[in-house]
Amino acid sequence: MTVRAVLFDLDGTLVDSLGDLTDAVNHVVNVFSLPLLCESDVRLKIGKGSRNLMEQILPGFSEADITRALDLFLDYNRQHIAVKSRLYPGILDTIHNLACCHIKLAVITNKNEDLCLLLLHDLGIKDLFESVCGGDSYPERKPSPLPLLKIAEQLGVPPNECVMIGDSINDVESGRRAAMMTIACSWGYGDMDEQKGADMIVHAPTELCEAIEHMSGQQT
Repeated sequence: MTVRAVLFDLDGTLVDSLGDLTDAVNHVVNVFSLPLLCESDVRLKIGKGSRNLMEQILPGFSEADITRALDLFLDYNRQHIAVKSRLYPGILDTIHNLACCHIKLAVITNKNEDLCLLLLHDLGIKDLFESVCGGDSYPERKPSPLPLLKIAEQLGVPPNECVMIGDSINDVESGRRAAMMTIACSWGYGDMDEQKGADMIVHAPTELCEAIEHMSGQQT
């Protein structure tokens, strides 16, 4: 196959945003007079969208409380989007190297699209991606294949010439269901057991270009 497009997850793949996400979560739990959470607690709860995260940190609370918590979380995160968040070492070089190989690049995340765009902008990499898709961009989010297929269509690249790269089961499952090759990143927030279904697992951003080159050399 020829890899013509690479679709990246955001949190835990391109960006280490756990510190900012934890601060936003603790802003919410403080308002609700609950004990603060550490980064290791929040790490296990992210990846399925902001509302799901609020439901996990406020179990048994009413829908009205969850909605209020979501508004608090999103507003705080929006105002502190990149205080602690940083690109993983080697990611910027990887993105530039892929672009130099004329590979189209996109971001597909379950984070709200406006927050995704804001984070990419503040980290200085927004313009490096041809398409950006958030968890609220389409009626379905990862692990549904819908956002991946929509982005592939936007890029003008068949799904079997795309690679989905991420750190969680959402990324691996959505990529498989979209008939794309998948690469799992061990440096992210997902559990290693979630990544076993990926076509390849890499352990550093500097390994990504070689992994994609290897996929391009495979016969379909």
